[in-house]
Amino acid sequence: MIYAFKGFIPVVHESAFVHPQAVVTGNVIIGKDVYIGPGAAIRGDWGGIVIEDGCNVQENCTIHMFPGVTVRLEASAHIGHGAIIHGAHIGRNCMVGMNSVIMDNAVIGAESIIGALTFVKAKAAIPPRSLVVGNPGKVIKTVSDEMIAWKTKGTQLYQTLPGDCHATLKPVEPLREIPADRPRQEALYATWEAIKREE
Repeated sequence: MIYAFKGFIPVVHESAFVHPQAVVTGNVIIGKDVYIGPGAAIRGDWGGIVIEDGCNVQENCTIHMFPGVTVRLEASAHIGHGAIIHGAHIGRNCMVGMNSVIMDNAVIGAESIIGALTFVKAKAAIPPRSLVVGNPGKVIKTVSDEMIAWKTKGTQLYQTLPGDCHATLKPVEPLREIPADRPRQEALYATWEAIKREE
């Protein structure tokens, strides 16, 4: 569901995918190969929202701001299920974990990882390549090359998802039993433990 607000119509690149059950309102710009999941609320009513190329905003996320503020997700930012971004700036290739809250005027440096359920307070300045956890969120170590490689692989999967959704996602009636010829799903994504074993 995409809505104009006070003359602002969202701009969504044709390669992006906004789920029909997401809500995008007003002064919002969504770049190439962006995935917006069902239940996401992206409210550009009081300020602006820029979601750069290759980002994903997963199910039930909220992006909003105080009046006059622009929220920016730099390229390849990865916003996990249920996270809230309120008036913050998320750097390039960051990951914000599930159900985390990033508050007003916080700046998350490039390639940082915010752990699940973390609360990042207003005006926090998180250096690049930081691993942040807790409430309040604290930097506990530097993100390693292996960790950022794992994160980047996960984000690359999300960058292919918009094309897959455009090509194959459609409403259907459910089957009532499992068909004999049901296809197998691809093993797309190794776990972090498996990736570490490969190093």
